[in-house]
Amino acid sequence: MAAQDDVFKKLVSHCKEYGFVFPASEIYDGPGAVYDYGPYGAQLRNHIKEYWWKAMVQMHENIVGIDAAIFMHPTTWKASGHVDAFNDPLIDNKDSKKRYRADVLIEDYISKLEEKINKEAEKGRKKFGEAFDEAKFRKTHPQASKWNTEAIQVNDRLQAAMREKDMAALKQIIEDCAIADPESGSRNWTEVRQFNLMFSTQLGNIAGEEGKLYLRPETAQGIFVNFLNVQKTTRQKLPFGIAQIGKAFRNEIVARQFIFRMREFEQMEMQFFVKPGEEMKWYHYWKAMRLSWHQAIGTPAEKLRFHDHENLAHYANAAVDIQFDFPFGFKEIEGIHSRTDFDLSQHQKYSGKKMQYFDPEANESYVPYVVETSIGLDRMFLAVMSQAFQEDLVPDADGKETSRLVLRLHPALAPVKCAVLPLVKNDERLTQKAEDIFNQLKFSFNCQYDEKDAIGRRYRRQDAIGTPYCVTIDHETLENDTVTIRDRDSLKQDRVPVHEVAAIISSRIDINQVLRLLDRP
Repeated sequence: MAAQDDVFKKLVSHCKEYGFVFPASEIYDGPGAVYDYGPYGAQLRNHIKEYWWKAMVQMHENIVGIDAAIFMHPTTWKASGHVDAFNDPLIDNKDSKKRYRADVLIEDYISKLEEKINKEAEKGRKKFGEAFDEAKFRKTHPQASKWNTEAIQVNDRLQAAMREKDMAALKQIIEDCAIADPESGSRNWTEVRQFNLMFSTQLGNIAGEEGKLYLRPETAQGIFVNFLNVQKTTRQKLPFGIAQIGKAFRNEIVARQFIFRMREFEQMEMQFFVKPGEEMKWYHYWKAMRLSWHQAIGTPAEKLRFHDHENLAHYANAAVDIQFDFPFGFKEIEGIHSRTDFDLSQHQKYSGKKMQYFDPEANESYVPYVVETSIGLDRMFLAVMSQAFQEDLVPDADGKETSRLVLRLHPALAPVKCAVLPLVKNDERLTQKAEDIFNQLKFSFNCQYDEKDAIGRRYRRQDAIGTPYCVTIDHETLENDTVTIRDRDSLKQDRVPVHEVAAIISSRIDINQVLRLLDRP
């Protein structure tokens, strides 16, 4: 785990050093858990959004997109349940003065038990090879069996406490498990209490409850209140979906793990409206579709897993997370939820407006059920960076192996697609030719011109920001109008005519090539 912590620290440092992510308002020691995306981070985010939007909207004729306002009528959040129930259970350590989410402390304790089991299992795997039976090991190994039983029991208690919103029970679990403050080691805890996560503000100069507004804690409600507007104007028939990418805000007291949990973040959500009774068919459809979306950009299957919710929200009849194996363990990046008719029914109740669909085939009106897919853009960004960030050995100019940091981003997502590099700076003919090629290529994709430092250093800089291809202009270019295209990952260099460069690179970075990989279950 320590090695993984080191990798994560290097990744966070790399994000700042190379212009991906900066702490917000850093010159003023700005607010914690708020970040700005730098030049390359902004580009990568845009490419992830484009990939999601095209896969969700462009590839489905029955899904359309909207962009709803951040400010909504405050009754929206009363209807959705956020005013009364959007809370986190918090606990303070009296000695360190640090504040934590009680449920996360317990989840981390369970994870540590799992880590102990996995370490013992790994020893058995090495000793017995293919003959190793992990299921049998968990039951029969004295220590592993004890840890496994404890993990199950603690998890059952946690789920029951969260389901019943029993703060005293959460405190008791922390005491029974002797859970200590991760920083100080102190076990001197306060009681657990609920904390509402919504940011509030005032409408104009109106003070008091009548002027109260909230920064939206999720983007989904903007879709639900526009259900009829979208259905009528686009003449959609069930089943159909509404997609949206937008900012959301949560007053996270315990924000941590870099951009994994922030107070200002962006969601990519799609609400799929279906006939009641058909929701589970579509729930399984979207589970498969969303997993294939992650895998199509090269995420290995072993880095992803489904995690079913044991403690369902009051509005759901099924829910699952897609978890990614971050340097700090498997954590959620996307949720697929069957939300029943809760949201539309609540807005119908609170607004007095019918939120129903007239089914011409059944000749009846009803409130549709909803299947939701919701992915955090910032978490997806962190997953992509975690997967891409690698250190390997490559030959230097003298043929000796040297270490390099490289971002093996999928070419379709890379911020810069191509770097144009004259072999040397002090030959005006080379630099002029390189500038001419750059000025041609910039119309096709985002590229960068760089003539500073030795060519090897320039390659390393491009590797570090994830540029998949470098076009090098040398003296042979002046003779026969050819250049070399260097591949970031294989280091292979192909000599090609200048007039073919744009077409070659465009074909390799085309997002449509990725979209074609998506399997339709």
